[in-house]
Amino acid sequence: MFLKQFVNEGLGNSSYLLGSLETGEAAVIDPQRDVDIYVKEARKAGLRIQYALETHLHADFVSGSRELAAATGASIGVSAQAHVAFPHIPLKEGDRLELGEVTLEVLATPGHSPEHISFLVYERGKKKPSAVFSGGALTVGGIARTDLLGHEHAVPLARQAYHTLHDKILKLSSSVQVYPTHGGGSYCVATQTEKRITSIGQERRNNRLLKATSAGQFVKLAMEGLPAYPTYFKWMRPINQKGPPVLGHLPELVSLLPPDAKQKMEHGALVIDVRTILDFARGHIPGAYNIVLRDAFSSWLGWVVPPKHPLVFVTAVRQSREEIVRQCIRIGYDDLAGYLEGGMLAWRASGYPIATSGLTTPEAVSEKIASKKEVTVLDVREEEEWRDGHVPNAIHIPLGELESRISEIPRTCPVSVTCSHGVRASTGVSMLQRHGFQEVENIVGGYHQKVWK
Repeated sequence: MFLKQFVNEGLGNSSYLLGSLETGEAAVIDPQRDVDIYVKEARKAGLRIQYALETHLHADFVSGSRELAAATGASIGVSAQAHVAFPHIPLKEGDRLELGEVTLEVLATPGHSPEHISFLVYERGKKKPSAVFSGGALTVGGIARTDLLGHEHAVPLARQAYHTLHDKILKLSSSVQVYPTHGGGSYCVATQTEKRITSIGQERRNNRLLKATSAGQFVKLAMEGLPAYPTYFKWMRPINQKGPPVLGHLPELVSLLPPDAKQKMEHGALVIDVRTILDFARGHIPGAYNIVLRDAFSSWLGWVVPPKHPLVFVTAVRQSREEIVRQCIRIGYDDLAGYLEGGMLAWRASGYPIATSGLTTPEAVSEKIASKKEVTVLDVREEEEWRDGHVPNAIHIPLGELESRISEIPRTCPVSVTCSHGVRASTGVSMLQRHGFQEVENIVGGYHQKVWK
């Protein structure tokens, strides 16, 4: 049996290539949209991808199943309860898919979503499964959250998750390996851990939700500690149910000379500046969002940038344009207008306007406050971070809520924005500037408790 895990660190998800080295047949489970990674790996291993399989309708990324089917001729397997609007094999409990000496058996596992299924792995000659691809039905240390379809569904789905675990998954042998889709870094889970793979035995011992002695207690535990989730989650499930557009290949960002970029902006394109916070502060296109290119780029893009706008990117010389494309298409931001050829040097040389923003330190802002100088401190961290400690009298608005709560920030004095390091704060600074705030600075280094005591 061949098995390879593909970890998307930014979205906190795993997908899997499973195959038979005997017959060369393979399946990909919960593929992301840039499917060339699976095609390349399958070719390297001498495998033919026969199936693209989904454990559920994803809320945090665009499914790559249609893309993979178009690239390889694979059949798409989706829960019959998902009611998807594209050609597929409607899977229900007990259905089996043969991959040479490996058999996948469908197990209905509702909870994270109502249509959720898992895949049991049977190896030839064995009567009991050796592994389960659990999607979000069981994750390392928890389960995937049940509130993504709306709060009115959260408790009923959590009760379903309880019965899924106790009536089905926990009846598997302790030695059964568990391969979840959601993991550390995913907003679909509350429990954050670096471990991506577990076993039934390990979860019996360590999973806090499995310590619950009743369905009611389980539901209460499952509802605790759920983080806020990105805005784009709201439209992922409908896209995956309808069937995302097939791209056919990994798009390339085209180069745009400054006049071309400016023209696209005048026709509604948004500028995404992916450079460092220092580069952005020194000079940027007025109205640009600063979302630094890193593993979490796609999450913050989907959290703060409205969809259905063409995007023009400002990059530094060594930043990967391919990485920008991959992260964008994974969450359905497909209208990629291009990148600014020559960067800000070319923009400046063309005589177009430049905006700047301030950079400061926790110590400098602390001194301003001590000397009673007028300053508003805006903390854009998440609720849990805020509870662990914050600047006295600061305004707390998580970055993902800033656009809708901008009116809560006074315009009568300078605004100093803080987060844990400065990257999210720089995004906050760029959003304030888009709304006409003039005196805005980023507290580089973020919140240091000792400075404010």
